[in-house]
Amino acid sequence: MVKNSKLILEKLERRIVHGLYCEWRAALYRLGPEFRTRMKIPLFCLSDMKKRLGCWSAEKREISLSRSFALNHPWDSVREVLLHEMAHQFAMEVLNVHDEPAHGSKFKEACHLLRANPKASGNYKTIHDEISEGSSDAEDRIMLRIQKLMALAESPNHHEANAAMAKSRELIKKYNINLVRTNQKTDYKTFFIGAPSVHHFREEYHLADLLITFYFVQGIWVPAYVVSKGKMGKVLEISGTPKNLKIAEYVYEFVKHFINSRWKEYNKGKGYNRYRKTDFAVGIISGFRQKLEKQDRDGEISKTYSLVEMNDLRLQAYFNYRYPHTKSLTKRGPKQDDEIMTDGMALGKKMVISKGIVEPSPCRPLLLEGLVRL
Repeated sequence: MVKNSKLILEKLERRIVHGLYCEWRAALYRLGPEFRTRMKIPLFCLSDMKKRLGCWSAEKREISLSRSFALNHPWDSVREVLLHEMAHQFAMEVLNVHDEPAHGSKFKEACHLLRANPKASGNYKTIHDEISEGSSDAEDRIMLRIQKLMALAESPNHHEANAAMAKSRELIKKYNINLVRTNQKTDYKTFFIGAPSVHHFREEYHLADLLITFYFVQGIWVPAYVVSKGKMGKVLEISGTPKNLKIAEYVYEFVKHFINSRWKEYNKGKGYNRYRKTDFAVGIISGFRQKLEKQDRDGEISKTYSLVEMNDLRLQAYFNYRYPHTKSLTKRGPKQDDEIMTDGMALGKKMVISKGIVEPSPCRPLLLEGLVRL
């Protein structure tokens, strides 16, 4: 048993090291062609570092990451540390830095070009850690009220639950409008939502669009290494304020949990395949989308403020910087079962986002209990 566990761990570490190589190659395309050809592939390894998350060794031409960090953190955090060390390599081998501090101006220039986080080292706290710990802003009364309204949305009284959810969304919109109107300094963050995968079902794209349309985040599907498969796939990456990211992640997990639990009930004794579950899930998301659209039409915030006033131009600028080259793709899905989709829509129109998920997310070893600690 011990020998088998050791072999499994060794295989996992080999896949992670291969993932560092794949992500390094993918990150090259963040650079212009004048820089891209001057970057040479280094060696990669995992090391038992105690006080560092990663290290670039010019002598060995090697990027090493902390074994403990790589094994115990979600892949987007691992990739963020990799990009930080890649920036050190770029600063030294392309920008020819030899006579300034390790995190000097040339290193920061390298980070800017690679879209790397200059803080992703030492005692760096990942965005997932920040979100799981909750906000330290005790004066943020709007977000505290949102938390209470989400708790009220658990009410067995359907009208009361709907009213609480609608009010919580009004407060979320008010929070974001105030950010834009008062021109507050905002620290935008980015992380994966869901797990990197080689294949994504159609409902994942519908859910991504729902978050981007209604929950004040920007999102894009990006290449990402799938550790379990040992090759590159893709994942939804969202950007926004930490509070909005927290809400969007909670909604994502809530909707996924709702779909899974309702499908289990709906499919009992029927034996429908996985594609019919997609029809059911798309129906739920479409029905919920109609519900949100109606809430927006009827809500006081939407009547008072225009869409322009709700648009965060600074978030858009941050997003455009991170992803300067984007494109839209459309793909026709397989034939769907309209009856199953209609049944899903009926459930989606009744769904109420409330507090209470405690199942672990598939992309990180953290529990969602208390995720709405705003």
